[in-house]
Amino acid sequence: MRLDGKRTLVTGAASGIGLATAEVFARAGSEVILTDIAGDRAAEAAARLSAQGLTVTARQLDVASDASVDAVAADVGRVDVLVNVAGWGKIQPFVENDKAFWDKVIAINFYGVVKLTHALLPQMIERRSGRIVNVASDAGRVGSLGETVYAGAKAGVIGFTKSLAREGARHGINVNCVCPGPTDTPLLAAVSEKHREAFQKAIPMRRFGKPHEIADAALFFASSRADYVTGQILSVSGGLTLAG
Repeated sequence: MRLDGKRTLVTGAASGIGLATAEVFARAGSEVILTDIAGDRAAEAAARLSAQGLTVTARQLDVASDASVDAVAADVGRVDVLVNVAGWGKIQPFVENDKAFWDKVIAINFYGVVKLTHALLPQMIERRSGRIVNVASDAGRVGSLGETVYAGAKAGVIGFTKSLAREGARHGINVNCVCPGPTDTPLLAAVSEKHREAFQKAIPMRRFGKPHEIADAALFFASSRADYVTGQILSVSGGLTLAG
């Protein structure tokens, strides 16, 4: 599964699944643009990967900001593969949520995907080629206790993926979605130990996912091995969810 000659933009690439995706794609031969709201950490990550001989650059990007998305889209040049990884959430009963919390969850997890995709799609249509891989969550497929609005936003990404795949097919653009289960990332580390133990006990494989395992699924969708695959939703969850 090689990506030689391709340019990939990854969001949320300073850590976790985004960073693993940037590294896996770069090792597969792609030039990778690491973007993250924490531009300094993205630059540090890019420097580490560059020192290993990989072709990477970094850009600051706040997917919740129209101005930031527009600026990056205008300056970044050709993008063959877009991987929307950036996400945020925390476990909290729905009745304790406030509107500011809802707005942040939806802005990052759903609206950010929509905005950046909309900004970069025209160049893919013009070239009649492109790959878009959205990283949602199995919470969006089956729900998740304490993550009600987050699950709703991720379900939105799943529906967005399927619909955009129908529009993109006529232009040679494949659009697919990876849905991780609980994965060993900084976001999971912020969850209480009690909740992490409950998650792990519920997973048939009895362990959390590793970021590179999610990245490998994204690499499949981005590669020529998935030329005839579009509009698909792939769970990478150790069997936690068995969604059809």
